[in-house]
This record gives sequence, C-alpha cells and structure tokens, in this order.
Amino acid sequence: MKILSKEQIYQGDTLTIERQNISSTYLMERAGSKVFNCMHVRLQGAQVPIHIFCGIGNNGGDGLVLARHLILEGYNVKIYIVNYSDKRSKDFLINYDRIKSITTDWPTLLNNKEDFPEINAEDIIVDAIFGIGLNKPVDNWIKDLFVHFKKAKAFTLSIDIPSGLSTDNVPKDENAVVWASYTLSFVTPKLVFFLPETAKYTTQWEVLDIDLDVDFLYETVAEAELIGKHEVLPLYMPRDKFSHKGQFGHSLIIGGSYGKIGAVILASRAALSSGAGLVSAYVPKCGCVPLQSAFPEAMVITDIDEEKITKIDFDIIPTVIGFGVGVGTDAKTIQAFEDFLKKNTAPLVIDADGINLLAQKKALLKLVPKQTVLTPHPKELERLIGKWTDDFDKLDKVKVFSKKHNLIVVIKGANTITVFQEKLYVNSTGNPGLATAGSGDVLTGIITGLISQGYHPLNASIFGVYLHGKSADIAVEDYGYQSLIASHVIDYLGEAYKDLFKLPEQPEVREAEDEGEK
Repeated sequence: MKILSKEQIYQGDTLTIERQNISSTYLMERAGSKVFNCMHVRLQGAQVPIHIFCGIGNNGGDGLVLARHLILEGYNVKIYIVNYSDKRSKDFLINYDRIKSITTDWPTLLNNKEDFPEINAEDIIVDAIFGIGLNKPVDNWIKDLFVHFKKAKAFTLSIDIPSGLSTDNVPKDENAVVWASYTLSFVTPKLVFFLPETAKYTTQWEVLDIDLDVDFLYETVAEAELIGKHEVLPLYMPRDKFSHKGQFGHSLIIGGSYGKIGAVILASRAALSSGAGLVSAYVPKCGCVPLQSAFPEAMVITDIDEEKITKIDFDIIPTVIGFGVGVGTDAKTIQAFEDFLKKNTAPLVIDADGINLLAQKKALLKLVPKQTVLTPHPKELERLIGKWTDDFDKLDKVKVFSKKHNLIVVIKGANTITVFQEKLYVNSTGNPGLATAGSGDVLTGIITGLISQGYHPLNASIFGVYLHGKSADIAVEDYGYQSLIASHVIDYLGEAYKDLFKLPEQPEVREAEDEGEK
C-alpha cells in the first residue's frame, strides 16, 4: 500500500474533482459519508453521547457531514465549532448550513477554555478539528481542549489524522496533539503512524477509500510503501519440482567470538530455514563443537584463533555472506574484516558488530559492495550515521547515507523500515515479542538465505523483514510476548511461508435449529 505525502493527497483531490467532474463539496460529502458508514456499522444505533468537535476548515467540514448523517439516523449528537480563526473554508460553510437545515440544536461555538463541555468516560469524542494542512502551532486554549479530551478518557476518533499532528515533523509539545483511540485515515495511512515518536498519537488506524481517481493512485510514485502480504506475494519465488539444493545457493555466516557463538547458530539456522541450499559458518575454533552439536545441518570452517576472528580465509565460493553477528570489535577482527573486504566479491549482509566495525573505521565503507544490506538496531545506526534530532531527521540521514554509499539499510524497530536511496518500505508485521536477544541475528540469517536463493538484495530485505515479523506473529499465539525467543521465530518460518497462500477465514454459517428460525 502506498503511503502518500500530503502534497500528493492534495494533488489527488484536485485531479479527482477534475476527472470525475464533481465538486469539492461532493468529495467532502463522500469522505464524511464513509466515516459515518464506519461508525454506524459499529454502533448500530447505540445512544451513547457523541461529541463532534469541528474546526473551520475542510477537516471540520468532514466532521459536519458525519454529524448530519448521524443526526438523520437518530444518534445522540452534540456539535462544537472550534473557533480558532475568522476564516472558514467554502465547503465548511456549505455543510454548516446543511446542519442548520435539519436540526434546531445548532452547533456550539467554542472560543476559549470556559466554553468546554463536560465529557464522560462513556461518551465518544470525534476529532475533526485540524487535518493534514495544519502548518502553524495551535493556540494555548486549543491545547487545553486536547488535554480536556485526554482527561475525559472517552473513546476518541480522529478523522484523517489526530488534530495537531503534522505529516512531516514531530510535535514539540505532546499536549498540542489529540491522543486518538482510533483514526480513520483517508486514502492512505500517514507515515507518522509508524514512527516511534509519533505513532503514540493514535492507538489504532484504518484507511478509508474515498474513491480518488484510480489512475492517479496507480501512477503516483509514493515516498513510502506499507508492506503487507499483498506486497510481498509478487516477490515470492516458487520452487520447481525437480529443483535441488545447488540451485538455492550457499550462504556463509561469518561471526562469533568466545561466549557469542549462539549468534552464529541462530543466523545459520535462519538462513537454512528461509530456504538457502547450503549453509556454512566461519567462526573461531571455540565455535566448532557448539555449531556441530546444535546445528548439524551446517558446515563449519574455523579461524586459526581460539576465541575471535583474526583472519578470514576459506576455500568455498559462497553465494552470499552474512557478517558480524557476535563477532566482537577486537583490533585483530577489524583488520581481518578490512582484509576480507578488499578481496571479497560476494553480496553481503552486515549486522551487529559488523556495523560497529564500519562505524569505527568509516573508510571501510568504500570497500563494501554496492547494495550491501545493513541491519542496524538504533544504537548501531547512531554510531554509523551520527545523532539525529527526531525520527524524520533520522530518515533523512539514512536516505543520504544510502544514496551516498549505494547501500540498503534496514532500520529495525516496531515498524522496521527498509531504506534504499530515497524510498522507504515500512513493514507491517511483528510484535513486542521480538524485543528479545537474538532476534536480530535471525533476521540477518533470513535475509542472507533469501539472497542465497536468488532474491535481489532489496527484495530479500523487504521480504525477509516481513517473514521475520510474520513468523513472530504466529509464534506469539503459542508463547505470548514475554516468552517468545529468537529460536521460536526460526521454528515458525515455515508457517509464515504457508500463510502467504492462506485464504482469509470465512465467517461460520450456523444451521437454523428449526423452521421458525430459517
């Protein structure tokens, strides 16, 4: 699913009005009606008090359309106009007049804190105050209104985006944003729904299709994409009946140090479980017995040193190499890594201490092959690109880094984002159970194993991140968040693959018990 910028959404509105030969008022009616349909299906006429707070722009107009439909359907509705300016949009005024034509209970004008209504925890708040066009700080009394919402502890529904939240920057004041229970977002989810510093402003979200021009939606190149099952299915490479292990490549995992051989075991198991034909592990001598014992499917090559990697020398020809898990940052390891990069020709996936080595000696970046995949966690990323002021600054810095070095960067997090050049790929799978030791090693192995099978490094990153998260989503049903461990993610990879082709469950049809019930 495309994640469009606010400028692209405005462009889509304009083209839709032009190509469908409709008015902006009609498009607003369509949007507000979709919000009503969504609420009506859930509420089924329930007489809970609904407080609709409308701004005086087009977001407020959407709220007035919703209010009119709710009133006509017999709901208990109270409308408030948040009077933050003397200006009103044309479509807001049209819908304001339509409200006055169907009810004698006209909207209440809010001018300051003294006008705030009482709201109970059992009520519903609809936030239709500011949309994506907000471009200036909100007034103090409006901040007080947002705090008033929060203190009420009522279910809060935001239309399109929580009021006060921008699509392209992080709020400086948490009280200047509505904290929504649910957001009905028009056309596309907003990037801010997926970033650590801004996702908190809406607990859940849903996209509403308001029938924008189909050609516009198809042709527009988005700044980001939300990756789900439908996005990864075209990436999947099926296997032929007569295929053999030699067709799926030879993954080499280089890493480990005394006490950290487990990271290599996890990455190696994940590479084979994701589909690599062969997997070898290059480890210090201390890793040979643990690997052969814990993972007999792997072949093992050892360094001359007992406890750390000091020289990388092997006589196999790997299809892809995963480097860095558990490898440490010893000076001899750094030198071994540099010597290896100078002669290596295989695609690379670099994780953990491999990234820390690059951060310590940034000149090594010139030796890294194009479209190498880096999989840093936040602290490793900071060491590599420097500190950032907020999540948007972080993304900008990663884009610059990716473009400069022609590298793919997988920013691990609740919504892992894969960055290549100017494009963002936001993953939709995964859960808090992945916040556990070794889960990053597993991801490294999965991506390495996919590249081994012939997936392009970018597709391997996107698909690998999805499978990693989906496996955890399936495993967590059996283990829960707290008890999920990295090995479980490997164990459930097969289920994640099978889920790609699983049809949605159909609602159960119950047989009538007697003739009168039929």
